[in-house]
Amino acid sequence: MAKKDKKTKAAEKRLRVAEKTTRKTAAKQKKTSKKPGKDGIILDADDQDLDAVLEEYARQQAAFEKVTETVLSEPPPVRSGATLTASPAAGGQPELVLFGGETFNGSVATFYNDLHVYNTATGVWRSVTSPNAPLPRSGHGVAATTHGGGTLWVFGGEFSSPKQNTFYHYNDFWAFSVRTREWARVETKGKSPPARSGHRMVGWRGYVVLFGGFQDTAVNTKYLGDLWVFDTASYTWTQVALAAHAQRPDARSSFSLLPHEAGAVLFGGYSKTKIAATAVAGRKGQGGKHTATEVGHIHDDTWLLRLDAADAGKARWERRKKPGNSPNPKRVGVTMAAHKGRGIMFGGVHDRAETDEKLESVFFNDLYAWSTERNRFFPLVLRKPRNAQGAKRVQGGGGRRDRAKEDEAELLANLARLEGKAVEEVKVEEIKEEEAPLSLALPSPRFHCALAVLDDTLYIYGGTVEKDERELMHDEMHAINLDKLDGVRTLFSRRIESEWVDSDSEGEDSGSEYSDDEEDDDDADAESTATDPSKPSAAQLEALRAEKAAAKALAEEAAAAAEDPDPASTTPHPRPFETLRAFYERTGTDWQNLVIAQAELGASAVHRVEKSVKEIRGDAFAAAEEKWWDVREEIRALEDEQEEAGIGEVVSLEAKAGGGGAGAGAAGGAGRRR
Repeated sequence: MAKKDKKTKAAEKRLRVAEKTTRKTAAKQKKTSKKPGKDGIILDADDQDLDAVLEEYARQQAAFEKVTETVLSEPPPVRSGATLTASPAAGGQPELVLFGGETFNGSVATFYNDLHVYNTATGVWRSVTSPNAPLPRSGHGVAATTHGGGTLWVFGGEFSSPKQNTFYHYNDFWAFSVRTREWARVETKGKSPPARSGHRMVGWRGYVVLFGGFQDTAVNTKYLGDLWVFDTASYTWTQVALAAHAQRPDARSSFSLLPHEAGAVLFGGYSKTKIAATAVAGRKGQGGKHTATEVGHIHDDTWLLRLDAADAGKARWERRKKPGNSPNPKRVGVTMAAHKGRGIMFGGVHDRAETDEKLESVFFNDLYAWSTERNRFFPLVLRKPRNAQGAKRVQGGGGRRDRAKEDEAELLANLARLEGKAVEEVKVEEIKEEEAPLSLALPSPRFHCALAVLDDTLYIYGGTVEKDERELMHDEMHAINLDKLDGVRTLFSRRIESEWVDSDSEGEDSGSEYSDDEEDDDDADAESTATDPSKPSAAQLEALRAEKAAAKALAEEAAAAAEDPDPASTTPHPRPFETLRAFYERTGTDWQNLVIAQAELGASAVHRVEKSVKEIRGDAFAAAEEKWWDVREEIRALEDEQEEAGIGEVVSLEAKAGGGGAGAGAAGGAGRRR
């Protein structure tokens, strides 16, 4: 019986090799035809003129005569290297703006310059076209400011020929008005930053800050470490000239740059450095040939950029200590989005060398919160809702807008009952919300996904993962309520239908000569997977141990902070199970006094600006909100420990009793406080 199985396997193996050879031959014949694509561009031509491609895109863009918005029946096509930005328009619609990106199927690269707007309240995608828009690109930088009622500033990016034989880096600067939906090319005065991609930008008061990136040429890759500041009032760029002895970050790309009260904070990144290799011996009487190799470096340092609101040229870098509890191992391709004094980080990849010629890539789906003020990482762990009331809200998107929407729907239903009307419409709307259930499993591992935070909800779009020599893009979008952390809501998820195409003929020829050893290895992998598909890999076990250790350390630190608060911190501290509203009601007077004291200390008697009562209250609530979010994960860990010990209700009753008596009123406050 065993001999019969071996013969059957050998026959199946020969059949697979024959089928693969047939596919390779058909692919070669298709490539020689060189048929033009749908846009009139020959995608299979190896000598494609890059200027001609860009001219064709510009001609197509000129065909648009006015700004139009079209409701899409499905989400935009899959892509990587795009940017997802929360709308900065104050009081406007809750919208996310998706721009640019690229796709690559192993043979042909396609770039996009389309702009799509997603309304988080209605779940509707809209496509926006404009007669004046940037050319297709990916790897560009975006910064959001409230300038002009809400503006997205776009600089640089990259573009390549379909076969990626030639690359092009942009140095153009664009402004997109969220209010009017119009693009405008920014004509600046004086010197401007050189072309680049992989850089980062951030808005700070009336400025746009740009740092880093890289330039890829046919010879090598040059990483940049220059710092530029754009003034939105004068429309001028200023290159910050640092002293020779001044501290500064190394040149890098793919880092995180987040807004800070003093300017901006920087974390991580990636760069390559050249290292001289061993000399290759030549013939007798001739010198050896010296070569150099590039070695990748994953940065895990943090920097604070201090800016001057009065002078854009007066900026300086300050190196900070290594962040506490930073993700281990170090990773590249991570994405971070700003959220109320924190950076929310997801994903990434770590490459480790198995041999001199082979790398093993480990992809991550860890979720962290980085406190920019304390320079410490906190793992974010999803959990089930604590009570039935939380379970009822579990289907919502989270944030103030969703809670207001729920209250409005309940009010309309009550009014309808009083008037004797049917409430069928309300029930239909609720059923529609339940179409996106929550899952306690984070999105699958990936790197270079797009992140944005809007109304205390994190949105994760796309991302890439590598399998063998293929790059697989995720065509999906998820949402996580950062307040509750009660699960992941999948907004859409589609399976990619396109197949990976080998780009060179050498790979095709070698693929047809499929060795018996490779077939046996594949069969062995398939058998082991079928035998025990639930067995975790060594990398997964290592990540699980690290997560448990980090959670334990976080709980111990939270308990120590609650028993013995930091004496250097004079600001009020939230209590377990205390909502933001309850925290401010309890400590609002302290925060207002702190705002008044800071105003008197920071300004002289001559230039002192008197604030109104409304302004003081607004600043006090903003400071309390930032404090509440800054220690949120520590308090959450303490809440979990107390609930496991069965003392959650006791803590809530004690807090209520301390506020003004016990009895029936104290007993009724436990559920609301939670």
